[in-house]
Amino acid sequence: MFEEEVLKNSPVAVLGGGAVGKTVAADCVLGGNRDVRICDLEPFASSTLKDLEKTGITLGGIQKNKYGFKRSGKAHFNLITTDVAECVKDAKLVIVAVPSVAHDAFFEKLIPVLEDGMIVHIIPDNFGSLKLRKRMRELGCQKKIIVGGWSSAPYGTRVETEGGVPTSEMWLVYRALTLRGAALPATDSDLFLESSKYLGCFDSITEGDGPTKGNTVLDIGFSNVNPVLHCPGTILGVGVMENWGVIYGGNDKYTYSIYSHAYCPSISEVQYAFYLEEVALAETIGVDLQRFPKKNFLSRTSILGPEYMGDDCIVPFDEQWATGYGTGPFTIKNRYITEDIPVGCHIYHELGEKFGVKTPVIDSMITLASVMVGQDFMKEGLTLKDIGIGHLDREELLDYLNNGNYVEKEYGTNE
Repeated sequence: MFEEEVLKNSPVAVLGGGAVGKTVAADCVLGGNRDVRICDLEPFASSTLKDLEKTGITLGGIQKNKYGFKRSGKAHFNLITTDVAECVKDAKLVIVAVPSVAHDAFFEKLIPVLEDGMIVHIIPDNFGSLKLRKRMRELGCQKKIIVGGWSSAPYGTRVETEGGVPTSEMWLVYRALTLRGAALPATDSDLFLESSKYLGCFDSITEGDGPTKGNTVLDIGFSNVNPVLHCPGTILGVGVMENWGVIYGGNDKYTYSIYSHAYCPSISEVQYAFYLEEVALAETIGVDLQRFPKKNFLSRTSILGPEYMGDDCIVPFDEQWATGYGTGPFTIKNRYITEDIPVGCHIYHELGEKFGVKTPVIDSMITLASVMVGQDFMKEGLTLKDIGIGHLDREELLDYLNNGNYVEKEYGTNE
């Protein structure tokens, strides 16, 4: 079903017109994929895809990484569309590169047009694999596909702007040399990881240290570094962020970087305590996650550094560290909070309640973020029911994650 020659010559369909979607699509073009299509949905497409046929996408930036992998240039696409069906037709390689809040909208369009033999890569996964499989069951879709996700995107990337107007240039801060991925069920993980070799956007990983196979997609959810990095750093560093460009940091708030200006020994202790709660959750459930020694947290690059510079990447707090770009966030109402709190943190909270693991640090992030943003993330966050696992006991959950055997129950009978 998944033949090498078929994957080598397959169209690549990229769903998502944001920074990651555009960068992934352009990187596939520049990496040699012959037929690359990009799709976004309205109302966003009128902005994200505007003038794309004329301008293409240009990749640039410093692209830091241990092995010096760089790829710059302008890419044009074979198809630019707002029609998911048109985008994925005959494409064996499908990339979903959207924030988790957009998963449902894209999955509703994608499921009816899935074809046997497709391999769906969700970048980053953010429990998207579980949501997609749940919706496929609900819609009675029995297409023979592989569904999997990655702990992060292959790079840190931003859309360049000029005078507040987005340009067609992507600024790549770094390129990953390894990423953690897995499929649902895990029996498909080897094929899923192997297929990444046929996607140009994974070349820095393929030619770097290669992908790492996660234990299950729940492992990938725990291995997403964003909640543990972003939430304590943004919440506890909010004073620096909101005063940047006002009291200090010059007159440009967009030079602010959470890594350069917020991270410090005290915040790193909170990040490490947050991580240990994730470890306790994973071990209690019976899955794994990416492991980090405490020394990696005690660094300005924290646990992001190993993703692109290897395990020995440590930037001491008494040294200045500049990315050459303001990484942000620039407001508390940023995806560092509005996505990572209600998705990552809230799922961890619910798993803790379900399996008897205390998560006081994670819970404190949800509480503080709710006050700062003015939303009740405890009530509005993603739930275990939303991803289809709320009623499963430990053994049933592991059997589903590993082997795909799903037990249908009325939600609430065994929460």
